[in-house]
Amino acid sequence: MKIGVVGSGFVGATAAYAMVMQGIGRQIVLVDYKPERAQAEADDIYHAVPFAEPLDIIAGDYADLHGCSIVIIAAGVGQKPGETRLQLLGRNAEVFKQVVPSILKFAPEAVLVVATNPVDIMTHLTARYAAEFGVPSSRVVGSGTTLDTARFRSLLGRHVGVDSHHVHAYVVGEHGDSEVLAWSLATVGSIQLDDFCRERGITLDAATRENIDQNVRKAAYHIIAGKGATYYGIGSALARIVDVILHDQRAIMTVCTPLEEIAGVKDVTISVPKLLGGQGVIDAFPLPLNDDEQAKLHASAALIRKMIDDLDAQ
Repeated sequence: MKIGVVGSGFVGATAAYAMVMQGIGRQIVLVDYKPERAQAEADDIYHAVPFAEPLDIIAGDYADLHGCSIVIIAAGVGQKPGETRLQLLGRNAEVFKQVVPSILKFAPEAVLVVATNPVDIMTHLTARYAAEFGVPSSRVVGSGTTLDTARFRSLLGRHVGVDSHHVHAYVVGEHGDSEVLAWSLATVGSIQLDDFCRERGITLDAATRENIDQNVRKAAYHIIAGKGATYYGIGSALARIVDVILHDQRAIMTVCTPLEEIAGVKDVTISVPKLLGGQGVIDAFPLPLNDDEQAKLHASAALIRKMIDDLDAQ
């Protein structure tokens, strides 16, 4: 059970650390365009093994990905001052044109798990590049709104006083400002959220919903403003995705993969709940959203589709 991580920055290294802490896999290989960074992170994490689980973690090159069943892609470039999002996308697209073939040359059977932002579009591009090697889009899995869903559940759990493991609520659409919190379908232990709050005498008015919505939607902005980057949440999300795939757990998660059509938008990559197993995405389950949420999902999907079109037109 060998796992590769390409890109050993905050996100990639934290994902590797989370997998070591949880005992996911048997060997982890870190690859980075700066070999010294990959080596330093591998050494540092390996020193935690005596306090965690018996995994081997090493630094290597693309050739060392041979035999990996899963490869996390956390590579990419940062945004320059004055650079537009589309320009950043163009530069990351060029990075992925090199990274994806390099991975598949040595790990042709691997499931690719994409973490690089903007993750919806980078996952769409990864699937496009991987298709040239005969890899089906089902084996390309973006982290999508997995973290946003966790944020939603954790904040709801805190508000209603229940362990977030017993809160079921989804964030769908773009991993970004246009994402959609599916309030109409949220439940606590199978009880509809509004009913649960009513029975427990818990206030869930418009102001409370807006506060939770903003704390989910703008979470990354606040964290980045305070410490420069987000990595613990997404690192843990990636570890969970890898665990599900590695052990064919058949879990339902809000990851993103290319969809033929969603909310009236064709050929787009956004997040909806998907059944995830040993070979990647097995099936997708568009939610029965209310009319307002459905309209917002359409707008979110249309935004991503336009960005893909604009990128292609460059």
